[in-house]
Amino acid sequence: MGEHKILKNKYFLYLTEFFSGVSLMAVELGASRLLAPYFSSSQIVWTIIIGTIMIAMALGNLYGGRTADKNPDPAVLYRRVMIAAVWIAAIPVVGKYVIIAISGLLVIAVDTNFLIIAAFASCMVIFVYPLFLLGTVTPSLTKYTVDSLAESGSTVGRLNACNTIGSILGTFLPTFVTIPAVGTSVTFLIFSGILLCIGLAYFISEGQGRKLSIIVVVLFLLCTVFGRSTAFAFWENDLTYEGESVYNYLQVKELDDRTILSTNVLFGVQSVKMKEDGLTGMYYDYALAAPVMAQSKAPRILILGNGSGTYATQCRLYFPDAVIEGVEIDERITDLAREYFALPDGVSVTTYDGRAYLQAVDGQYDVILVDAYQDITIPFQMSSVEFFKMVRDHLTANGVMAVNMNMPSDGAGSINEALCDTIASVFPQVATVDVPHTTNRELLACMDGDLAEKLSAGIEAVDAIDLRSMMFKVKDGLTDYAAGDNRLTDDKAPVEVLGMRAIDAL
Repeated sequence: MGEHKILKNKYFLYLTEFFSGVSLMAVELGASRLLAPYFSSSQIVWTIIIGTIMIAMALGNLYGGRTADKNPDPAVLYRRVMIAAVWIAAIPVVGKYVIIAISGLLVIAVDTNFLIIAAFASCMVIFVYPLFLLGTVTPSLTKYTVDSLAESGSTVGRLNACNTIGSILGTFLPTFVTIPAVGTSVTFLIFSGILLCIGLAYFISEGQGRKLSIIVVVLFLLCTVFGRSTAFAFWENDLTYEGESVYNYLQVKELDDRTILSTNVLFGVQSVKMKEDGLTGMYYDYALAAPVMAQSKAPRILILGNGSGTYATQCRLYFPDAVIEGVEIDERITDLAREYFALPDGVSVTTYDGRAYLQAVDGQYDVILVDAYQDITIPFQMSSVEFFKMVRDHLTANGVMAVNMNMPSDGAGSINEALCDTIASVFPQVATVDVPHTTNRELLACMDGDLAEKLSAGIEAVDAIDLRSMMFKVKDGLTDYAAGDNRLTDDKAPVEVLGMRAIDAL
């Protein structure tokens, strides 16, 4: 070991362990952002990411320990580190194409658990190999740093501490600094560059590996040139905006008659702005039944999941005296709402979680719209009995709650049944109406009075011809809901699994 000059000072080995931990966690968080536009950011996807990484690390630990015993040459380890660095740098270049290719193959090959299988296959192909290589770092460094059994415990403890501290830093930096500032692609490049520098420092100090160093540097530079694009939807040529926030992938697109916002590459429209004021032809129109039912000349309306303000804009158009409050957890979406979707200045928007907002305010509302789908799933904390009791307590005596359900599922054990049963255990009056030609269903609930009768009485006060016609359509499709016993609670709300079944059906 004495002939390796850089290893005489063990601080370099500890730095290797530290930056390995940094890069490992950065790649894990980058993986979640790479997959989210295609598979969502649900607990299921996070489970797959964490499980895949743990598999890779476990195999790397076994292989690294065995090979370090057989061949204790540090050059072997640092060669692996540089290969892992180049692989990670290549993820922004080829990762999205791999995901689309795997999804395209599986969508015609499987009819159940598509989300799980496609996300797992993508993780295995894209992330297992470089993280397997990083998994060899700790056992290999243990071989190089332990000089005697008498100090083995403290030496291994320092190595693990360096790795853990690095992992902490690698957790916070991508989430709060690099991803919001420069995006997922550049985040991969930054942390792969750190790994590359560690490997280069070793080989330069040892005066060896010149050919390998030149090759990996050239490959890394090529990746930095071709991998800096933020275009997850690489097949789209006319997007108005594409970017990322702390919470979401964001895409704004101009169509002939509307502007749309999506937080998912493959499907789904989260918000829409019609270029000519009026109805959208989407579920927002059906949700307008809630303020009509409330029968207030100046309704106070709360929107949990304001998005880019589609519902708020419609309420301002048809109920000009309404007091409208929006709650949106993603501040960047609110910025886009002001910039591209003409969100009315009179609509106040608070950047907050919807449930936390209800806990923080004491106000009463005539209408509360719950439209908090996150990608293709529902935040579990906004789907439970406890949450809907909070909504009930913030409604006026004649208040109406509207809930958008965007999953095409029916029957026993479906996510729609679970949501409807949960709400019906809190509200005595519950009715639903399907939105034609979409996967959406609108649920309306109140504490007192028949919903259909409330709607009929409210229609009499509607002046706008198009809204009046729309309300008759809602009335014709409105169906009272017979409550069952399938309730979601804060303790048990498997919305990801239920949503996955609905996606399989879709």
